[in-house]
Amino acid sequence: MEKINEKVLLEKGSPKTNKLEQIKTLNLSRLALKHQDLPVRLLSRLQSLERWDLSGNRLQELPKNLELPALRYLDLSDNQMEDVTTLESLSGLEELKMEDNLYITVSDNYKLMVLLPNLRIYNGKDVSTTANHLRFVYSENLRTRITALWEKSFQLPDPITAEKMSTLETKFVQTARQQVKFGPSSVSDFTKWRVEIMAKEYLFSLTEPESRESTDTTENCDVSPTTKRKETASVMDTNTRLTPCKKLRTDLPASSVEDSPRKSSLRLKPQTLIQTNTNRMSPRKTGQPPSTPTRGPVRAETPRRASKVRQTKDDEAQMKQEKNSKATDLQRDADMLPKIKSCSKTQPVHLKPLHVLQCHSKRDSSEDFSTQLWACAFPSLPDSTGAGGGCRLVATCGGDSVCVIDCETGMVMKKYKVPGEEFFSLAWSTVLMSRGGGAPAQHCTILAAGGKRGLVKLIHPRNNVAYGEFRASRKSLSVLRFNHNQGNFLFTGSYDNKIMMWDIGGVDSQYNYKVVQLLVLEISATPLHICLPPTSPSSHLLTACEDGLHCYNTQLGTNNTTKRSKEMEITFPIYKKEDKDHDYHTIDGLSFLTDDIVASKNYMHGSIYLWSWSRTKAQRPDKKSKSVCAVVLAELQWANTEIPYLALNTCPGQAYIVCGDDKGRLWTYHVTNLEKNCFQTGKPIQPTEVLEWPAPVRQGLSQVEGPSINSVAMDPELHFLVALSDKNMVIVWKREESS
Repeated sequence: MEKINEKVLLEKGSPKTNKLEQIKTLNLSRLALKHQDLPVRLLSRLQSLERWDLSGNRLQELPKNLELPALRYLDLSDNQMEDVTTLESLSGLEELKMEDNLYITVSDNYKLMVLLPNLRIYNGKDVSTTANHLRFVYSENLRTRITALWEKSFQLPDPITAEKMSTLETKFVQTARQQVKFGPSSVSDFTKWRVEIMAKEYLFSLTEPESRESTDTTENCDVSPTTKRKETASVMDTNTRLTPCKKLRTDLPASSVEDSPRKSSLRLKPQTLIQTNTNRMSPRKTGQPPSTPTRGPVRAETPRRASKVRQTKDDEAQMKQEKNSKATDLQRDADMLPKIKSCSKTQPVHLKPLHVLQCHSKRDSSEDFSTQLWACAFPSLPDSTGAGGGCRLVATCGGDSVCVIDCETGMVMKKYKVPGEEFFSLAWSTVLMSRGGGAPAQHCTILAAGGKRGLVKLIHPRNNVAYGEFRASRKSLSVLRFNHNQGNFLFTGSYDNKIMMWDIGGVDSQYNYKVVQLLVLEISATPLHICLPPTSPSSHLLTACEDGLHCYNTQLGTNNTTKRSKEMEITFPIYKKEDKDHDYHTIDGLSFLTDDIVASKNYMHGSIYLWSWSRTKAQRPDKKSKSVCAVVLAELQWANTEIPYLALNTCPGQAYIVCGDDKGRLWTYHVTNLEKNCFQTGKPIQPTEVLEWPAPVRQGLSQVEGPSINSVAMDPELHFLVALSDKNMVIVWKREESS
């Protein structure tokens, strides 16, 4: 009788069910199983299986082509494993145990890290940093050597025939295995195995038409004297460390109990405010602290770079291209309306102001109305389905502190102060924490924050620990963004016109961690926002900069180098209206509304564009300028202002776009309310609602005038909306449930 059949699987699996497709955990340990005892067709029905225990058996390998898409944990300890390549089909594995397998070598361990792209925990230890070094950095070195060998000693046959290619492949692969050396001799078996695979891939790429396209990497990237939002004098960095800080930080953050949860000294004025329709342009308010890089002087002069002359010829070529594609790109086709409408079937929400907080005040002074607040974000929900009732906690940064606030109560739950720092950006993510002692790894939510000093601070808010920091740049950091599909990949944008991709790994129970740099993207101006397409966060990156919107290829493990220039620039119709007094190239708002629809804002335009990422990307870029014109679907009317860096944000689950203005108002757009004729006429679409400044009253004094709203954030279900101002105020709005 066969050892494994449907009855055994149902008995050994949980939860208890009569369907194999519903089993999530399976214990087949200590059954003296060999690989021939594991029926592939039957086991492949376990489509929901997440955890599988095969310890204490006699397995020398696993059956090949085993398809278990949901499997995240596998225990193969105490077996007789020899061939680890049979695990390749289990590509979703995040944690693997292989202890007490006598024949497993260091090379086998390395093979597993390359074969299993999501592997994070191996034998109870976090190996994500080592794994990514092998997958990308180590592989890049081998690829360079393989390429050099080919160019020196080999060439394609003429004519190309199957017989000649087979002979060439055998000789090339054999030579590569012998001559390509890298890494320690203790892992030479791994190196030869990897070289053989990569040599075959390289030879195959030479015969593929797509791979023959030349790529221009010598792009003209003049760095002109752009004015910057938050950059301070270079002396600001002289007393900070100039080397990457990867030291273990198990101490508590610089703040302590005195930075306790506190409410603002402001109260909301209980009256109905009158909406005003005048959107006059106002000069930037003065009185900003000199140590804080403000917007004030940023746009007092010419708002753009000194590259206008250089751009003229590119614009002429671009104008021709746009003219040809205008009919299809900018006609706001009626057939795109269902696409936008289908992003949500939700109804407009009603929001009311709930709290106004001054939790970033210098010396906790209620008189501080000068500290500018720059970034806020809600953590992602534990699951991607949107279930779970929303999130009440929001992180905010500005001045020398990062706060975590309970939106419902208005209490500051955590506060981290770093004297001398000025935080400009933050981002949430989830990484794996290995706990040791045979306990399975668990996910933990972390917060990264950075700013003036060029350091990224890593925080574990749940345990109230700022566990480490590392230097991402010698200049100030303008923006941080995690890859939402790979939580240990962090992008940092800085004022030296670079975006870097880091692998921050996971942590163990003692908060040991390691950081590795993976990519450097050369930017032509300061990056203000970073967006990763929801469906391809590991292959493309969009960055909104002082001089436009650029797209980069961030795919790791390709033939591209670790230093990359832009793949294309996305241009907008408003560029055609530029003159010596108006420059619209600065993109100071960028966010995805759906998997395909992007909302972006061009400084001084007075409108928000909605455009299609897929249709824009599908165009062939201009060979010289690498530009494509955005396929615009609609324009949303917004405030007329010359104040830059008022960032918009989106709530995809509720089909909402929100952007503040320079008078403390919030312009909200419920996208499903768009009318069909708006696309056909080309007229800007009115906001669903403009939320007026709630007019908080200072204790014993007059009400506070509407400030500029630097940033907004919404939780995934839009129970709360948080807005940050340039006058040290965090404003929390709450959704009113309809009766």
